[in-house]
Amino acid sequence: MSSVLVIEDEVNLARFVELELQHEGYETHVEDNGRGGLQAALDNDYDLILLDLMLPELSGLEVARRLREVKNTPIIMMTARDSVIDRVSGLDYGADDYVVKPFAIEELLARVRALLRRINIETEEHSTHQSVVRYRDLTVEKENRIARRGNDIINLTKREYELLLILMENINVVQSREELLKKVWGYDSQIETNVVDVYIRYLRNKIDQPDSRASYIQTVRGTGYVMRQ
Repeated sequence: MSSVLVIEDEVNLARFVELELQHEGYETHVEDNGRGGLQAALDNDYDLILLDLMLPELSGLEVARRLREVKNTPIIMMTARDSVIDRVSGLDYGADDYVVKPFAIEELLARVRALLRRINIETEEHSTHQSVVRYRDLTVEKENRIARRGNDIINLTKREYELLLILMENINVVQSREELLKKVWGYDSQIETNVVDVYIRYLRNKIDQPDSRASYIQTVRGTGYVMRQ
């Protein structure tokens, strides 16, 4: 039975979500402020966290940031803010997905199932298949989720790592923004494709040589991105 931590200060919404999760067979725990939610997340090994963006004591972004320093518990951000910058901020601080309020409970439950299913598949793959992917002087150790340039480890976020791995596993194959969005953020994601451009820029800033004019990742105008031999 999977366990879900709900960090939400709207009492009626939190109770409604809790009851629906329990009806679906999940174990649940609810916290109504950011500080208490962060402590619960640190003290326990939940399978997934539903995290409100606007919380008393600590914001949802701060909770996600602090949690990501020590744990990789999957996070779905629940937010009333729907601008691109708010969504990018939530994802960049460590959220794996988000849902915009007001939401249909069926959508939230579907996102919970999809994220848990993806995490379970990734866990099984990592435990049964270990390999290394190389491109020029870049190396990705898939089992350890580590990227290197030469002997130096490149500190990547989860999304940056997944983008890099997809591009390195598909040398000379152009990946459209839509394809990258589906592969990294999921088939049911409602995030605009320009978020891909934002993360490609983040990734380039980390992997490209400071004195090099050419990026490892080439832009195919009007289509997407590719790494070429």
